[in-house]
Amino acid sequence: MREINASIPFDKALWRQDIAASKAHVAMLGAQGIVSGADAETIREGLDQVAAEYEANGVPENWDLEDIHMTTESRLAELIGQAAGRLHTARSRNDQVATDFRLWVRDAMDQADAGLLALQVALVTRAGEHADSIMPGFTHLQTAQPVTLGHHLMAYYEMIARDRSRFADARKRMNRSPLGSAALAGTGFPIDRAMTAQALGFDGPTANSLDAVSDRDFALDYLMAASQCALHLSRLAEEFIIWASQPFGFVALPDALSTGSSIMPQKKNPDAAELVRGHAGRITGCLTALMMTMKGLPLAYSKDMQDDKPPVFEAAGLLALSIAAMTGMVADTKFRTERMRGAAELGFATATDLADWLVREGDIPFREAHHITGAAVKLAETRGVALDQLPLDDLKAIDSRIDARVFQALSVEASVAARKSHGGTAPDQVRLRVAEARTVLGLE
Repeated sequence: MREINASIPFDKALWRQDIAASKAHVAMLGAQGIVSGADAETIREGLDQVAAEYEANGVPENWDLEDIHMTTESRLAELIGQAAGRLHTARSRNDQVATDFRLWVRDAMDQADAGLLALQVALVTRAGEHADSIMPGFTHLQTAQPVTLGHHLMAYYEMIARDRSRFADARKRMNRSPLGSAALAGTGFPIDRAMTAQALGFDGPTANSLDAVSDRDFALDYLMAASQCALHLSRLAEEFIIWASQPFGFVALPDALSTGSSIMPQKKNPDAAELVRGHAGRITGCLTALMMTMKGLPLAYSKDMQDDKPPVFEAAGLLALSIAAMTGMVADTKFRTERMRGAAELGFATATDLADWLVREGDIPFREAHHITGAAVKLAETRGVALDQLPLDDLKAIDSRIDARVFQALSVEASVAARKSHGGTAPDQVRLRVAEARTVLGLE
């Protein structure tokens, strides 16, 4: 029972939040006359001393004390005597842990947002550098149409912006204080829940004591946002893994984020990116674990909920590492733009441009233009040349409405420049999106 019941090995991570909530609680007890002003001050000073000890030496793990709450209260009693027993007036470990955990998750959301902001800055900076750099755009990992590297990087900027919005939404929704809900039914003491909520930076107290002590939606919201973010980071990591492979050779990854082989001296492995990709599975696993813990629990608190913290702590640590790794990778990778451009010329990436030209200049229905273009691609493939290297006479033999103007549309430069629709890959559009993003991020 001692081993299965103790949570101090992991919930000691809540010590800062536990001290802060206890100080807010005792200040309110003193203000309301529930404890004397002298005892309130003695308790506050004692809590400061406990915090200093934790900061200097870490939190001791006495499994007989079960958790961080009893560990702190026990040490407080050793320091100040019987007055320590007044701290727990008008509260329960149920609302205490619910408050501490909310504070911790709120901090984790803020840390994730700060990390994602730095990643956005890196993406926008590199996108601005490469607004004109041409690379192949893919569907099914097959060459589809030429795009710019700046456009490609800005796609991840948009994903990260949505991730930040999810964390912001979750933070707003969870920012209510459970403190004062006590075990489940509230308390008969004349407490001021608005005072403690304000002291802890909450928007106000929770409205229902049963819900307050049993709610872990805020932790699930965090894990949902973290999981979606991890999926985006994993996709970005996979891009760099593919681009760094010799058949692609689009990038040279930073040495600091790569490793060598134990047996093959020529290897430079994208281990950081691969670990980010792997972390996505673990983070989504943490979400699943907590969802399964919470399913079917009757109101109010059940001991199952002691298992709420390990998956959140694990996911937060993995997410922070993943964000930092991808920020460094985006910022410090060398892009081999000439190789990218050369790859964009392969696979007949401007075939759609030929079809579009036939529609615009020849007034040909798109489906017919698609058929004509297919014949041109087949001929170029047989000859082993790009579309813009086919002689005009051969193109006219496929369809007499083709004339010399078509070559103005068949280069990769012409292809990307033509994509001027809002949000398109044209360099001018990329520069516009980069400028807008820099304003949003406060870089201008």
